[in-house]
Amino acid sequence: MSAGTSRPRVAIIVQNLPVPFDRRVWLECRSLVDAGYDVTVVCPQGEGTGREQEIDGVRILAYPPYAPGGSALGYVLEYAWSFLATARLVLRARRDGTFEVLQACNPPDIFWPIARWLRGRDGTRFVFDHHDLCPELYASRFGGQGLAHRGLLLLERRTFRTADRVTSTNESYAAIARRRGGKAPDHVSVVRTGPDPEKLRRGEPHPELRRGRPHLVAYLGVMGPQDGVDLALRAADHVVHALGRDDIAFTFMGSGDSHAELVRLRDELGLTDAVDLPGRVPDEFVAQVLSTADVGLSPDPLNPLNDVSTMNKTMEYMAFGLPVLAFDLAETRVSAADAARYVRPNDVEEYARAIVDLVDDPTTRTEMGYRGRRRVEEHLAWTHQRRGYVRVFDELVGRRGADAPSSLAVVGG
Repeated sequence: MSAGTSRPRVAIIVQNLPVPFDRRVWLECRSLVDAGYDVTVVCPQGEGTGREQEIDGVRILAYPPYAPGGSALGYVLEYAWSFLATARLVLRARRDGTFEVLQACNPPDIFWPIARWLRGRDGTRFVFDHHDLCPELYASRFGGQGLAHRGLLLLERRTFRTADRVTSTNESYAAIARRRGGKAPDHVSVVRTGPDPEKLRRGEPHPELRRGRPHLVAYLGVMGPQDGVDLALRAADHVVHALGRDDIAFTFMGSGDSHAELVRLRDELGLTDAVDLPGRVPDEFVAQVLSTADVGLSPDPLNPLNDVSTMNKTMEYMAFGLPVLAFDLAETRVSAADAARYVRPNDVEEYARAIVDLVDDPTTRTEMGYRGRRRVEEHLAWTHQRRGYVRVFDELVGRRGADAPSSLAVVGG
């Protein structure tokens, strides 16, 4: 514990997004602060943010991001840089006192050596916040089951074996933690990344965002090769050019390795007027778009990763009362239930026809949106998840009540 405080200290490591932009990690941080923990985050530096800042009681230590490209070698270089930068900032944060708990969030599965070092030196406990399946992510993005895939399985196994507790985003991931990771059932908790219904809710529409057209269809999320935004673009092409619908505007919000390529594809398809690709945008703009849109798109294609993954964008659409259009994936059905319409996986033309069908059926859209919002409020919201999440830390540090003060450090990259 740090000098002058009786609160246990915790470190959380994140690599793929800055905080507070990583919504799940930010909800976790706020929940721990509200429960009496002192939170320090180490993460890659976001645009326009400093190397050290404090937001809502959370201390954030950041390092300059390094992402040389979307190739397999590029990821190796990026992760090596992230590991070294993260280790340096963990050691810096540790000068204020030892950590009772370290949490590492994936991808990637590379931070278990830091956890082992802290355990041997200070007795620090390790929580693995299981966001993604890195071996399946690699197979879905690059294909094959070669040496790199076996290496990712090894890193995943080491992470599971090092972890005292695992918090998985859905039951499919929890089953992998038990089966492939060898974790005892009582050491694995399902903590979904539920949206905050108080902050994410439909507001007044902004008609100007339709850009002179009667309808708006939206996408929100990461734009990588495995996210299916290219399929959504080709579906928009079919809507506009094959079905002759010039009454629908599309806004695809987000960034990632494929953003520049998607902009080129949009222009090649002649969709410059119909499809806006603004990149990463402020939360206020996201709320305005989702409050104006008629349909939210979840075009994640069927692959080994997506079929068992929970898509945050799907639940955020539901929080805004938007009907969801998705390919028929197992975990998407678990999340959205009857708030989504499902089409045959990876079928662009069927996806396009479903867009038009929903746009032309306001009664069905309203009913689906109502069911989605209610499902968020009653089952999926973070308010239903945070107790289980905080309980993991309370058990590890021996707390018996939420009134006990504590301190958390979060390391992200």
